[in-house]
Amino acid sequence: MKRITDLTVAIILIVLFSPIMLFIASLIRIKMGAPIIFKHTRPGLHEKLFHVYKFRTMIDKRDETGKMLPGKERLTKLGIFLRKYSLDELPQLFNVIKGDLSLVGPRPLLTEYLSLYTAEQARRHDVKPGITGWAQINGRNSISWDEKFELDIWYVDHQSFLVDLKILILTVVKVVKKEGIGAKQHYSMEHYKGMSKNL
Repeated sequence: MKRITDLTVAIILIVLFSPIMLFIASLIRIKMGAPIIFKHTRPGLHEKLFHVYKFRTMIDKRDETGKMLPGKERLTKLGIFLRKYSLDELPQLFNVIKGDLSLVGPRPLLTEYLSLYTAEQARRHDVKPGITGWAQINGRNSISWDEKFELDIWYVDHQSFLVDLKILILTVVKVVKKEGIGAKQHYSMEHYKGMSKNL
């Protein structure tokens, strides 16, 4: 039932948002050049690795030694706008079509975090990751890692059609209000360093 819902909604949204996605792709090509789509390897269901798709929001800016500058220095004005309204996430609808993502589920995190999880935190991979999730409507990047993991595990234990519907509706509300976009006024969450270092 969930897979059918994911496919149906994702196809409808791709059709509806295709003009917007084409417009964004054109802006990125003009403002930042290629590539337009940013691909990153993330762990999915049962920690199986896949490529998650996003619209590019950063430029490849380096210092005098050739080292890549921190993300906040590479994030463009267009990138900030796309992240504010979660427009950079639109290509993930194709991840849903492929079956890597669900519309709702714990957000796929960096592969480097896998070795840092406790057994309880690792349970977030017992379900397919999602474009949005319970943690995203309850704080997104403005909450701590411990709170985020607790919310992810809550979803694993309580997922249902009605819970997913509630999350989807509240996600639209949160995006419009731009709530919980950045931790400490930045537009991304600080890196997870393990349970003992985040208490």
